[in-house]
Amino acid sequence: MIEPDLIIFDCDGVLVDSEVLSCRCLSEVLAGYGIDLGLDQALELFLGRSMTAILDHYKTLDPEQFSAALRAGVRAAFLSALGPIEGVSSVLDGLQIPYCVASSSDVDRVCFSLFLTGLAPHFDGRLYTSQMVERGKPAPDLFLYAADRMRADPRRTLVIEDSVSGVTAGKAAGMTVWGFVGGSHYQSRDGKAILSQAGADRVFGRMADFWRTDRSSDGSIR
Repeated sequence: MIEPDLIIFDCDGVLVDSEVLSCRCLSEVLAGYGIDLGLDQALELFLGRSMTAILDHYKTLDPEQFSAALRAGVRAAFLSALGPIEGVSSVLDGLQIPYCVASSSDVDRVCFSLFLTGLAPHFDGRLYTSQMVERGKPAPDLFLYAADRMRADPRRTLVIEDSVSGVTAGKAAGMTVWGFVGGSHYQSRDGKAILSQAGADRVFGRMADFWRTDRSSDGSIR
């Protein structure tokens, strides 16, 4: 791929620095149900996963009650501390390539996150979530759906992801995937090794380095 026709951004951990906040909330809400899940375990199990994945894992939880409690906790945490990933607004401002967001979070949460961080105007309706497909990440459905809606060839689509499930989904969709490890959830974890092992074509840690890539002799991005 010399230059993509479409760039798909994940939201949590790529556009907004939300993963530690949301996983800490998950740990706290589960504790109220007598389930002990530390922050590191939450990141390991559910980073980049949907509410459905959590409920499938803990089958004894009441879906409506638990979902409402978690959404309320996450909303409060985001209002208090959510910020954009450093430098991402400048990247979006400079893009001449069509782009969109495809997230495992529900539509309300993604819209709320983008509004709070001032990123919403960048996406103007180009927002796709796991609610819109049968299977969420790590299945490729969401990325294929987004590419179809954006009228782009998956083989000429670039995905920016921060999770193993997201990288797996992007590669299964036949797309080029760059892993991003600049979120706070990778401060004490070897994100480069984690996402490289998952199959990422490139891993970077600063949005300032978005286009600073190695290129092969034929000019293609590596």
